[in-house]
Amino acid sequence: MKQRTVLAGAVLGQFRPLSLAALLTASHQAAEALVPVVIGVVIDRAIEDGSTATLVRWLIVLAAVFAVLSYSFRFGARFGERAAEQAAHEARLALTRRVLAPHAGAEAGRLPGVLADIATGDAERVGTLNRSLPYGLAALAGLVVTAVVLLRISVPLGLLVLLGAPPLLWVAHLLGRPLERRSGAERERAAHAVGIATDLIAGLRVLKGLGAERVAVDRYRRTSREALTATVRAAWAQAWHDGGMLAVNGLFLVLVALVGGRLAADGRITVGELVAAVGLAQYLLGPLSMFSWVNGEFAQARASAARIAAVLAAPPAVRGGTGTVPRPVRGALRLRGVTHADLRGLDLDVPAGQFLGVVAPDPATATALLDCLGRAVDPASGVVELDGVALSTVDIDDARAVVLVAAHDAELFEGRLGDNVAAAAGSPDRVVPALAAAGADEVAGALPHGVDTVLTERARSLSGGQKQRVALARALATDAPVLVLHDPTTAIDAVTEAAVADGLRRMRSGRTTVVVTTSPALLAVADRVVVLADGAVRADSTHRSLVDDADYRAAVLS
Repeated sequence: MKQRTVLAGAVLGQFRPLSLAALLTASHQAAEALVPVVIGVVIDRAIEDGSTATLVRWLIVLAAVFAVLSYSFRFGARFGERAAEQAAHEARLALTRRVLAPHAGAEAGRLPGVLADIATGDAERVGTLNRSLPYGLAALAGLVVTAVVLLRISVPLGLLVLLGAPPLLWVAHLLGRPLERRSGAERERAAHAVGIATDLIAGLRVLKGLGAERVAVDRYRRTSREALTATVRAAWAQAWHDGGMLAVNGLFLVLVALVGGRLAADGRITVGELVAAVGLAQYLLGPLSMFSWVNGEFAQARASAARIAAVLAAPPAVRGGTGTVPRPVRGALRLRGVTHADLRGLDLDVPAGQFLGVVAPDPATATALLDCLGRAVDPASGVVELDGVALSTVDIDDARAVVLVAAHDAELFEGRLGDNVAAAAGSPDRVVPALAAAGADEVAGALPHGVDTVLTERARSLSGGQKQRVALARALATDAPVLVLHDPTTAIDAVTEAAVADGLRRMRSGRTTVVVTTSPALLAVADRVVVLADGAVRADSTHRSLVDDADYRAAVLS
């Protein structure tokens, strides 16, 4: 995926409305060019014939030209706007599909706010290309009409326009290069500032709890200043571009007017032709300014297209297979020689239907294990198998539907509490038992409208413990053959945690469950507990047996 591919897709994808917009706007510019010509003809005919009928006839022609001019602009702008908005929409859809693709990878090295800015600001700029392109073609049509008319009036005038247009376009291209570079830098810094601001707002409650507001604000202030500097530099480039093009266009216009005036003084053209020539010289300022505007828009669209292409071309985090998990799924997990991040040749067997507790004192080790089980990454070496089939050979969506990893920071959605759980339920009959098992029925009972209570964005109206219980209920409602939970009760009090542990055990009876946690209540109901240290299994027994180990007690009971 390259910059020109994004631009070509935006243009070719809207070929029909774009063609209509170009045709109509070209008609508008041609009519604009014909206005001074018809006025010149009216003057010559009126002076030559002295006939009122001739004057009226040519005034009707002039009115018709104005009618074409008006309606072609109106409908041409409408089609151009449609092509621009539709192209921006298609770019946003392509970015969304890439970011949400099962194989992931687009988010690597990019803050969520940066991706949002690319999907809005940059997509809009690429779409704007379709709004400006018809005007560029229309300006070219206006130049052609002007040149043809001037050739008929005077060969030197026509040649001046025809030979002068290419150098003007070349100068416009040169003036647009700095604008393209600085526009790209401006979008990069602005997107980074948006990303920092998004993270700051999302974590405001945590920052206040830590007393780190000043540090976060200072970080954003530095980022904002960098964005401001980049914006000012881009504005300077825009000013130099527009000013330079205006100066060049003005000089060209003066040259045309001088040549036309000289020809009229020598008597080589009539008074009407002089009026037409002067009118066309003044008209030329429009198409030439239009070229300047289109060139600036194109420069910014190229910069935004490069950013969009970088996201669309991001390498996948995992490679999807084409196989499927054998049905029915028993749920036996097997890891052999798995190496990824902090994992070092990890070997682990989880029989079908077992409730396994995993203690990983180092959070990085826990994250690495969860990423491998959830197919967020492919291990550098080794294999993760389910019922004897390597997950790397299975379709990503199929693998994740069978092995569900419920992250520690799983978010809830704006809407009814019950809908948050029911949306993931394998069956409507599982919603109520899942709420009860996770203790989320008590959360619903404390709310004004129970499960029908509408949650605010990201469920900020709930406490941390309430959110955890609803998120756990949602995970349980899926009835996944293999459920992997990461610290699902860290914000829950000890009494409620013990009840949730019992409910979780009952709800997952006969289903493979892996809980990565240091919670004694959850580990106590597990069939088996393994302790990971230095990327491998250091201990494998039951919670009751392991409490005699000092290191285990330090990790779990401290």
